[in-house]
Amino acid sequence: MNQHPASVSPTIQPGPGLRLSVGYGTDRGLRRELNEDSYIASDPVFAVADGMGGHEAGEIASGLCVRALAGMPQVASGERSITAAVLQQYLVRADSSIRDATGGRAGTTLTGAVVVEQMGMPYWLVLNIGDSRTYRLSQGRFEQISVDHSEVQELVDAGEITAQEATVHPRRHVVTRALGTGDETEADYWLLPVEEGDRVLVCSDGLTGELPDDEILQILSTTADPQEAVDALIQAALRSGGRDNVTAIVVDASNVSNDDGAGTTAPRHTSADGDEVTLPRPAAAAPVTQPLPEPAAEAPGNAGEPDDDRR
Repeated sequence: MNQHPASVSPTIQPGPGLRLSVGYGTDRGLRRELNEDSYIASDPVFAVADGMGGHEAGEIASGLCVRALAGMPQVASGERSITAAVLQQYLVRADSSIRDATGGRAGTTLTGAVVVEQMGMPYWLVLNIGDSRTYRLSQGRFEQISVDHSEVQELVDAGEITAQEATVHPRRHVVTRALGTGDETEADYWLLPVEEGDRVLVCSDGLTGELPDDEILQILSTTADPQEAVDALIQAALRSGGRDNVTAIVVDASNVSNDDGAGTTAPRHTSADGDEVTLPRPAAAAPVTQPLPEPAAEAPGNAGEPDDDRR
């Protein structure tokens, strides 16, 4: 991937209309010998994979997952025509590649946002498998769009523990769905209209395991430049302990042409390709009381895979 100084954020605008400003970075953390996170930040795909398995197997799993996404022709062309059905086909290929390479000894989570266009309007197609997360800050509201596939999330949903208790539960790191391991490899998908000033965060649990949502929100709502926001999030996670690999992508949307009056969340409906999509789940954080400043336009950026340097 290309190197970007901390003060520079790529701006992606393949043509008239939607403009995306992007920041991204990863850090091994303070306690891990390897960085098993991988990511891609290349319009229209912004995703993070968190490998698990140890002894380099997790790194292999997340890397194969990201390379599968990077192999989609829309990534090379920048065309915003990917559907949930197409994504799932590539995830099936990734799952098979990971199993072949690791013998079922490793797996990976995956979450992200894909920019798609339907009837000339831009949408976020959010996907998730595992406990990495995708958030959106939109129109003064901060939401966790993805829903964790984890044992503690199931306990929260069943009313057996609270969300706060889940953060310290001894089995909080046990995922119930992943690529490369287990029986369930289908991702969940959400389709949401892109709104002017949207800010999307895609991250591994090395970030959310160290920082509560309100601290993440504070950084996102007070740091205008997406690359500076990523750097601030990673540094805050390291100050809080840095017990895991930390990866984050921040995507800002501007110059949005959306005249259909769509709100910040989409109702349950069927998308153009026939895939049912679901509602986002609000994050445990207060609404933002101040608008985000407009991001500065900079040079275009490319896709990325992990190393120990923040981008």
